[in-house]
Amino acid sequence: MEISTLYRHYLSATGISTDSRKIEPGGIFFALKGPQFNGNQFAEQAIDSGAALAVIDEKNAWKDDRYVLVNHVLETLQQLANHHRRQLNIPVIGITGSNGKTTTKELIHAVLSTQFRTHATAGNFNNDIGVPLTLLAMPPDTEIAVIEMGANHVGEIAVLCQISEPTHGIITNIGKAHLEGFGSLEGVKKAKGELYDYLRAHGGQAFIYANHDYLLEMAEGIPQIHTFGPKPGSSCETELLQADPLVEVQLHYGGDNITSQLAGAYNFENISAAICIGLAFGVAPEQVVSAIRAYRPTNNRSQIITQSTNTFIMDAYNANPTSVAAAINNLAALQGAQKMVILGDMLELGKDSEAEHRQVIELLKNNQIHEVVLVGDEFGKVVNGFACYHFPDVEAARTWFAGQNFEHFTILVKGSRKIGLEKLLS
Repeated sequence: MEISTLYRHYLSATGISTDSRKIEPGGIFFALKGPQFNGNQFAEQAIDSGAALAVIDEKNAWKDDRYVLVNHVLETLQQLANHHRRQLNIPVIGITGSNGKTTTKELIHAVLSTQFRTHATAGNFNNDIGVPLTLLAMPPDTEIAVIEMGANHVGEIAVLCQISEPTHGIITNIGKAHLEGFGSLEGVKKAKGELYDYLRAHGGQAFIYANHDYLLEMAEGIPQIHTFGPKPGSSCETELLQADPLVEVQLHYGGDNITSQLAGAYNFENISAAICIGLAFGVAPEQVVSAIRAYRPTNNRSQIITQSTNTFIMDAYNANPTSVAAAINNLAALQGAQKMVILGDMLELGKDSEAEHRQVIELLKNNQIHEVVLVGDEFGKVVNGFACYHFPDVEAARTWFAGQNFEHFTILVKGSRKIGLEKLLS
């Protein structure tokens, strides 16, 4: 079946699903494969549940004309998504980076939504499956799309750009994330830079934090660059007023100071990016200010949670050496209360894991943190005689923490997604 023909079916379908258990009557099921599953085995179940079509790539799964046999289901999903994107002549803002891309995406969405019908990546649906599904979820009246792009290997961002065809882009930063897949910091730089490569080749526009000289160098040759941050002469000049614990920002050429609901000085860049992009697209300054003030994180990213006399900075959605260092330094800079850090292992660091976890411990030694709790096997390998509490997993840490009586503490909670540190407060 030609993509154009499949697209006509898509337009009349009730939706797209890759999970046969969640198919809606009249929807299209894509039988994806993975290391632990084969969607072809569930195509019949999807049809029985009311799917109008099941897209498969194994002949033995075909039953009748409701089954569409293709060479590769994932590639077909991606081609369909690209075809849909091309029908909508709209700006598409691509976002990638080692840290802050999801928060930045949500802030940009909040700002642009004050004036435009804006569609954005749900959660962190940012990989080779999530990006196509995000694009296919775009309503026909969408005016701007904000697409998050994640990767853990070189070449993945390039593929996501070919699918989504961004007209604008932002790399939040380059840091020590997914080193197991990228091999080195240079590997991360090369991979994230694939967004700039696409913008450069297609006459796109980039938004860049002006103090990141390395990003400005990487972006050389992109036709139009908007800069933001505290550097004088930036397209959108902003200043960090404070982050104790909530981030307060000043926009230099008009508007009131903006007190956000985000904790951590590292969110200054994310907020500044959303301000710059909103203004570049013509959103009125007062609407930008209102949107930033109103945005409240609800996804274990930079959330402030109060329990009894303690204040938690819940940033447990993910962690890598760069983001952990920024979070520890931010906690150390806060005034007043006693401070505690609860850190989970940083995963996907490969051969660098032991050295990076040891470096975090050295950072903790050099900061005024009253109590340190470390969770996971990776920290366990390097904790040695360091004065801290160490637990093998979050369940053990949770049991211990529930039996304590800490009062008037500011507590940073941060770890990789698989550690699940948010369970400490559940």
